[in-house]
Amino acid sequence: MHRLPATIRTLCLVLVVVLTGCSGAAPVSEGPDTTPTAAGPTTTTTATGGTVAVHNINVGQSTSTLVVGPTGETMLIDTGDFNDDGELVLAYLQRHDIDRIDHLVVTHNDADHIGGNAAVIEYYETEADGIGAIHDPGIAASTNTYEEYLDAVERHDVRLLETREGDRIDVEGVDVQVLGPSEPYLADGARNENSIVLRLEYGRTSFLWTGDAEAQQEAYLVEHYGPQLNSTVYKAGHHGSGSSSSGPLLNAASPEAAVISSAYQSRYGHPHEEVLQRLADRSIPAYWTGVHGNVVLVSNGEGVSIRTQQAATTDPLTLRDAPSVQPGSTVPVEERARIGAAPTGAETAVATDGGTDTDAGTGALVLETINADAAGDDRENLNDEYVVFRNAGDDELDLGGWTVRDESGKTYTFPDGSTLEAGARVTLHTGDGTDTDTDRYWDAGRPVWNNGGDTVIVTNADGEPVLREEY
Repeated sequence: MHRLPATIRTLCLVLVVVLTGCSGAAPVSEGPDTTPTAAGPTTTTTATGGTVAVHNINVGQSTSTLVVGPTGETMLIDTGDFNDDGELVLAYLQRHDIDRIDHLVVTHNDADHIGGNAAVIEYYETEADGIGAIHDPGIAASTNTYEEYLDAVERHDVRLLETREGDRIDVEGVDVQVLGPSEPYLADGARNENSIVLRLEYGRTSFLWTGDAEAQQEAYLVEHYGPQLNSTVYKAGHHGSGSSSSGPLLNAASPEAAVISSAYQSRYGHPHEEVLQRLADRSIPAYWTGVHGNVVLVSNGEGVSIRTQQAATTDPLTLRDAPSVQPGSTVPVEERARIGAAPTGAETAVATDGGTDTDAGTGALVLETINADAAGDDRENLNDEYVVFRNAGDDELDLGGWTVRDESGKTYTFPDGSTLEAGARVTLHTGDGTDTDTDRYWDAGRPVWNNGGDTVIVTNADGEPVLREEY
C-alpha cells in the first residue's frame, strides 16, 4: 500500500485527477491496545481468540459495514449515502461505543459509499480516539462529497493509503486479504469495476465484500482466484444489482448466506430479480437490510451466528413480501439462524446489539456468565444456580423495575433503587438470601435455568427489550 502524498491529494481537489502509482510506502496503523471481554468463573463455551462481529448497518439505499475483531480492533467499510452526511453510521457507531476506527476502507468513491466519510473523519479526529488509516482504491470522483472527504483528510492529516490487489489490512487476530482493484485498473478506471475487494478469514469462517464490482471485475476475480473466493457469508455486490453477483462468482464463493444492503423501496429496483433468482437457484438464504434491518454476523472461528432486528423470510424470492425496517431503528438484534458451531449470544453481548443503550445514559447491560447446573442437586443448591450481568457502559444503570425471565416465563423484578455502576457486576441467584449491591436473590423456590439450554430475557421498566440471549 502506498500513502497518497499531500501534493497529489490537493491536486485531486482542483483537477479531479485519477490517483495512480503514488509512492511513499507507509505502514498500516496498528489498533489500540484492547483486551477481550472479561469472563466470570463459569462462562459459556468460548472459542480461543474471541469473536469477530460483522455489523451490516441498515443505511437505506447505501452500504456500511462495521467489523469488530477479536481484540476490539475495528474496520469500517464505507459510510453510507451523501443524503444523510453520515448521520446513520455515526449514530450506530456511537450507540455501540466505538471510540476509534483503526481502518476506514473506501471500496470506491461513489457518493453513496463515501457519504459519511467527512463526518466520520471529523468526529473521530476531534471528539474520539482517531482513525488509524484510510484505505482507498485511488480513483477520484468529480463530486462535492469526494472533495469534502479529501478536505477532511487534509485538515486532520489522516493517513490515506492507496490499496490494491495483493495488499493486506492488518487487523489483529484475523486475515484480511485485498483481492482488488488489480494492477492495471480494469475498464479504463471505472470506479465500480475497480472496487476494493476484501476477504476476511477467521478460523473456519470467512466473509467476502466486492464493493460495487460488476461484470469485468467479477470475471477477473473468478479467473484469478476461483475457489479461493469461497466464503461463509457474501455481501451482495452493488446493492444486489443485476450487473453483479453473477452465477460464476456465486459458484466460486459458494456462500452459506448472503447479505444485501439497499433501500426497501430502492429507486433503482435493488435487489434485482435476477440476483434473487440466482441466490434461490443455489439455495442461498438472503438477509436484506430493507426487511431484516441491521444484520449482525458473529463468528467464533467455528461458525456464524446471524442476528437481525426483524424476523423475516430469507427465501430470496419472497423477500419483497416482508415489511420494511426503517433505517436508524434502534430495535436490538436477535439471533435468527446459525451456520456451523456458532457462538451463543452470551459470549458476544458486548460485540453486538445484545446490550443496548438505556435512559440511564451510555450504560449497557450484558450477560456475562450463566451457571445453570448447580453443584449437586440443583433443587437443594439454588444459590449456586445464577446468572451474572455486567454494566459494559460508561454510566450508572438504574435497574429498578427491570425484569429477568426465562423462556417459560418465570420472572424476577429488580426492586426500585437497584443500580449498577459502570463496569460493575451483579449476580442473580435463584435461591433466597439478603440482597446486596453485588448479589441479588430470586427466591424462586425451585430451579429456573434449564441445564440443557434456555433463554435469558431482560426488559427495562418500560417493558422494552434490553437483551435476549440463548445458551
